[in-house]
Amino acid sequence: MADARHRLLTIVEGVDAHVRHLKEEGVRELPVAPPTLAALSEAKGDDHSAMKRASKAAPPTPETPIAFSLKPTSPTSTTLKSIADRVAACRLCGLSATRTNTVPGQGHESPEIMFVGEGPGADEDAQGLAFVGRAGKLLTQMIEAMGYQREEVWIGNIVKCRPPNNRKPTMDEMNACLPYLKEQIAFLKPKVIVCLGATAVQGLLNDMTMITKLRGQWRTFEGIDTMPTFHPAYLLRNPPAKREVWTDLKAVLEKLGRPVPESAKKRKG
Repeated sequence: MADARHRLLTIVEGVDAHVRHLKEEGVRELPVAPPTLAALSEAKGDDHSAMKRASKAAPPTPETPIAFSLKPTSPTSTTLKSIADRVAACRLCGLSATRTNTVPGQGHESPEIMFVGEGPGADEDAQGLAFVGRAGKLLTQMIEAMGYQREEVWIGNIVKCRPPNNRKPTMDEMNACLPYLKEQIAFLKPKVIVCLGATAVQGLLNDMTMITKLRGQWRTFEGIDTMPTFHPAYLLRNPPAKREVWTDLKAVLEKLGRPVPESAKKRKG
């Protein structure tokens, strides 16, 4: 009984802290799906009693009670924009203090392929868009060699804010951002995820294997086929590695049942 009460109090305190954070960010409405709203409206007396007991047991606070309206939404109200809005308001790690813009990612809302990199650089931080610098231009070439346009795939990163001086994000920073990325993956439902570089593999798959050993080997993330390969920034420093990445991307095309474009065959020789 004591354990159950403690868990309930922990949940209540966590929700209270989250709601207060939303209030500080200017949020005044909470979207609630119709089934949830109906369940809240029809809650039994025992449920109310449990919450009353929890509130009485919680230590008093001097803050003014917080009033929010529950706004009915459609079951599909979770969208890329709603996730991006929450990312923009996020203060879960220290990267929020040094960013210029959040970089939630962008692309097609029903892509066959989802590319996940490490984190935003200076150009991305300035524009709020993923992969728009030199590495982004190379990624565009890789995508087009596969027979796609950038607008047909989805492109993002493990972390949504630029780490200072382009350093590697810490595990705490990656873990703070991962729920947003998981929501995006659940919404997008890509057929294949391509992890660009070791950090993307570590953050998404929790695999610390060196990328030189892991690239080209299929993995899965929550049932989705996932291909680890080198990051485009690495290819800018090591052009010969482009051949290995092209091998990985051809494996992705084979997995999707798509042929290698003739133009790419001629160009790659």
